[in-house]
Amino acid sequence: MNRIQLTNDSHRAEPCVATVGFFDGVHRGHQYLISQMQQVAAIRRLSTVSVVTFDRHPRQVLHADYQPQLLSSLEEKEQLLSRAGVNNMVVLNFDKQMAQLSARQFMEQVLRDRLGVRVLLTGYDNHFGHRGQQQEGFHQYVDYGRELGIEVVEGLPLFIGEGCVSSSLVRRLLYEGNVEEAAKCLGRCYSLTGQVVDGHHIGRHLGFPTANLRLSSEQKLVPMAGVYGVRCHIDSAVVGGMMNIGTRPTFGGNKTTLEVHLFGIDTDLYGRQLTVDFVFRQRQEQRFGSACELERQLQLDAEAISSKLRNL
Repeated sequence: MNRIQLTNDSHRAEPCVATVGFFDGVHRGHQYLISQMQQVAAIRRLSTVSVVTFDRHPRQVLHADYQPQLLSSLEEKEQLLSRAGVNNMVVLNFDKQMAQLSARQFMEQVLRDRLGVRVLLTGYDNHFGHRGQQQEGFHQYVDYGRELGIEVVEGLPLFIGEGCVSSSLVRRLLYEGNVEEAAKCLGRCYSLTGQVVDGHHIGRHLGFPTANLRLSSEQKLVPMAGVYGVRCHIDSAVVGGMMNIGTRPTFGGNKTTLEVHLFGIDTDLYGRQLTVDFVFRQRQEQRFGSACELERQLQLDAEAISSKLRNL
């Protein structure tokens, strides 16, 4: 897949089928939309399928105090879109100037003139252009498309159970600690990546040495506090483990930490990069009366989590 960083003076006009959106998480709803694009491209005999996205969340430009809670970094998004069969990921520099473009101006100046879009597939709830939420939506885009020579096609949403898959749904599930349902929506386990840094060494004193994770992206969403069964990627190895997200209340902590204990691994991981896949939530975070009580609970957690991971 090609990653195209579209700047103000760059130009590309290869006829293509495209869609526009932030595509946070590249969940199964996004993947379904991409499969529809591929079908449209085959029918229209267009060889290129492009996803047009942005280098930052538009709300960061529109609202200075907005702090995004992202499901994927730009690099992760690129990998996921490539796996989904996208030919080009076009990254737009979303700034105040772009934010002022109307939907018609965006379709004409960016999609048609610079990207060569011949067919635009819109998500079921997708809005773009200045004050996009107040636009008439799909039918208005169809009218603009007729004027500009762009065929506009409405994509179908994906439902799992009674819910429509969306980035906001995945975020809500993760905030609730429901990583298993989130994985159903994503089509994979939710993951965090970071560098192993020095910590308080409390886990080692209790017989459960932990790798303390400093996230590669501070904008990534961290699931609800608690103890999780996880799978960790270190270099080319995948190792089961248990992860605690919380403030270490037994020891009077007040800052959230991410600590993972890897089963069967007791080597020095400081400075190494670690990716953690969240498989299930074992229990909520809780305060224990003593370090001994916490140690007994950690032993129970480790036995239960390792057993569950083996049987999945």
